[in-house]
Amino acid sequence: MFALLLLALLLAACARAPAAVTFHDSGYPEHLSDWGLYAREGERLVGRQGVVAFAPVTPLFSDYALKWRTMWTPAGMPARWTPTDAFDFPVGTIVAKTFYYPRSGDAVAIGKAPPLSATLDTRGMRLIETRLLVRRAEGWVAIPYVWNEDGSDATLARTGAEVPLTLAPAGMRFTYTVPNQNQCAGCHAQDNRTRALSPIGLKARHLDHNGQIAMLERAGYLAGVPASRPAANVDWSDERKPLAARARAYLDINCSHCHAERGPARTSGLWLDAATEDPRVLGLCKPPVAAGRGTGDRPFDVVPGHPDRSILAYRLESTDPGAMMPELGRALAHREGVALVARYIADLKGACEPLVPRT
Repeated sequence: MFALLLLALLLAACARAPAAVTFHDSGYPEHLSDWGLYAREGERLVGRQGVVAFAPVTPLFSDYALKWRTMWTPAGMPARWTPTDAFDFPVGTIVAKTFYYPRSGDAVAIGKAPPLSATLDTRGMRLIETRLLVRRAEGWVAIPYVWNEDGSDATLARTGAEVPLTLAPAGMRFTYTVPNQNQCAGCHAQDNRTRALSPIGLKARHLDHNGQIAMLERAGYLAGVPASRPAANVDWSDERKPLAARARAYLDINCSHCHAERGPARTSGLWLDAATEDPRVLGLCKPPVAAGRGTGDRPFDVVPGHPDRSILAYRLESTDPGAMMPELGRALAHREGVALVARYIADLKGACEPLVPRT
């Protein structure tokens, strides 16, 4: 009887999962497998035909999660190159980001990203969630899925989820939060004028490394790439690169989707995208627009030579929901990232005039 039941469940699963990538132009399919992005081959997830992997040179921090990023676009419909914004992808594009952790070993010390491969080896790994960003006729739509315990499939989680985790042997215990569908706009609505969602990592400055731009061109996924291109961001962890370039790349990917000229946090006057050069707009000796506990009782966003007096460093190291930055996507402080930004601030030259008390 049990064998018959198991067979029925397996047949139902096979009937549900399409044999090729399937774009859904409306609605919210109940399972990740309904999109047909991956085939399960033993303990490997294998991207189906047309699925390619990508990785930004400096990734956004998400509680030390490892991330596998893939995309798929309709055949013969490449994205168009843009110099600063996300590439202009066609309707039918599916961008996926899978978050996962080792079941044993130090998750903090393990590599920051898997190889640029359309296959993910899940041996010894716990899959947590896969977030889809789907380009429909009305624009980009975010759809979150949470993996079941055995990693056989992921289920729609529009209201989000909470997953208690321990990073062993580091021993850090925390609750990993899968954002609900509305919260995705907190990062992906990068233009405050339109509030339309768009990808964060699929920009020239993040992807122009390890031959990824050429790979996307060969795959027919990207067109209009100029022969001469602006310098790309650097790997934040590469100590061979200049300290300032590493810190700016880290702040760009983690902060500039809000803190930029058109971003939701533009009124703060603190813009942290790679193109900003004005020291004042980068926070040097700039008092905060809004006071409160988010300042940590520090006078300026950035005090050259003094990370311990800089609001930027305080908010990156805080885990207080009312003070920490970014506001979403993490429960832990990124120790290595905080240390990098602190070194960057400590290396800055100059001095700030003390604030004059109001009378």
